[in-house]
Amino acid sequence: MSATLGALLKQLQPDWSIRVYEALNDVAQESSNPWNNAGTGHSALCELNYTPQKPDGSIDITSAVKVNEQFQVSRQFWSFLVDEGALPEPDRFINSTPHMSFVWGRDNVEYLRKRHEALEGHPLFAGMEFSDDPDVIAGWAPALMVGRPKGQPIAATHILAGTDVDFGALTRNLFSYLTANGVELALGHHVTGLRRGRDRTWTVSMKRGATGELIDVRARFVFVGAGGGALNLLQKSGIPEIRGFGGFPVSGEFLRTDDPAVVAKHQAKVYGKASVGAPPMSVPHLDTRVVDGSASLMFGPYAGFSPKFLKSGSYLDLFRSIRLHNLYPMIRVALSNVDLLKYLIGQLAASKRSKFDALREYMPDADPKDWYRITAGQRVQVIKRDKEKGGVLQFGTEVVTAQDGSIAGLLGASPGASTAVPIMLTVLERCFPDKKSEWSGKLREMIPTIGEHLAADEAKAAATMGATAQALHIHA
Repeated sequence: MSATLGALLKQLQPDWSIRVYEALNDVAQESSNPWNNAGTGHSALCELNYTPQKPDGSIDITSAVKVNEQFQVSRQFWSFLVDEGALPEPDRFINSTPHMSFVWGRDNVEYLRKRHEALEGHPLFAGMEFSDDPDVIAGWAPALMVGRPKGQPIAATHILAGTDVDFGALTRNLFSYLTANGVELALGHHVTGLRRGRDRTWTVSMKRGATGELIDVRARFVFVGAGGGALNLLQKSGIPEIRGFGGFPVSGEFLRTDDPAVVAKHQAKVYGKASVGAPPMSVPHLDTRVVDGSASLMFGPYAGFSPKFLKSGSYLDLFRSIRLHNLYPMIRVALSNVDLLKYLIGQLAASKRSKFDALREYMPDADPKDWYRITAGQRVQVIKRDKEKGGVLQFGTEVVTAQDGSIAGLLGASPGASTAVPIMLTVLERCFPDKKSEWSGKLREMIPTIGEHLAADEAKAAATMGATAQALHIHA
């Protein structure tokens, strides 16, 4: 998020002074690290949680269309930066990977059939195929079918336009572009406080890790792009807009294999249906990953719990985030999300064998000796005050900005990095409203469809996706 905002500002206002302070000794070591996320270019091509079934049996595609449109905005900005030479060859950070949804059981097969019918005529989902024929599905993803019981009702959708994104590489390349163009990047600087002065400038206090030296830096505008650590820093800022917000941390694990023989059996991202009570980010999926030019497979996530808000954080993070203004919303969320708590407890108590059995539901002939466990990144789901319910658990992202636009921060997780560009455009709109007309031409150059709904224009949708596919060397 920070790298994206920096790149936007550098293009829009190259004369501004930009400084970035990172607590760790390198960038992209938390949620943006490629092994801390699934690398899915989230465009709702395969993620079933974006297409819920209504009580009348019909499929609601509203969220799917919104997420897909957001990803197209990110694709346009990345394409612009590639064309400008600000980003390297696109296969360094994005690769074509078919996206699939896969289900079993008669009710789930019928749901997927209806989902496909609701999406197949939409311009953003052109090219999606549906099948309940085992032979066809085996042609798309052989590993799903080898060893599967005959006669089991199954179905899948398949679309070639999916992508796998190395968000770690993308982040590092964005920072390389920024530092080459005058942006100061200070690693190993841990922010300890934020104070707003009477002149509306901010004093950012921090400790330099190598020496322990305490330093203060003044800024007219501050963006808190600290992932799970953003809640604590925004609380320290004292802005009233953060009141009522809390966070619920969820950790996770994946199974991973780098064995070329196993990896060769599966080239796709395959998403299934979430368990009852599971958060959207815990939807099981079997993913092809391409990191540093090498392919691997990942399966998961297996949800867990840690009170840390970052992998590098403290076990006291959750408790330090509790305030009088967010205590009631957090209690109400706990009382109204019993299914989620049961799910997490069940995941924590699950044996290694039962966890591996979950992989075999997707890849029946998987062998434990080929796979090893990795710990994914921490996610902090947003808890916010709600007039009717007292508090709600939000599974998206939340941009928090001060009324005067002098500080902004991002809370939440999924769909996260895939929608970084539209989210940062929201930050620009809220924090720099006086620049709207001045920046409009450049924004249109970088993102030709900014402010438009591609879903409403089939020809423009096809042309836009075709252009970005060509620029990023991915399947149209």
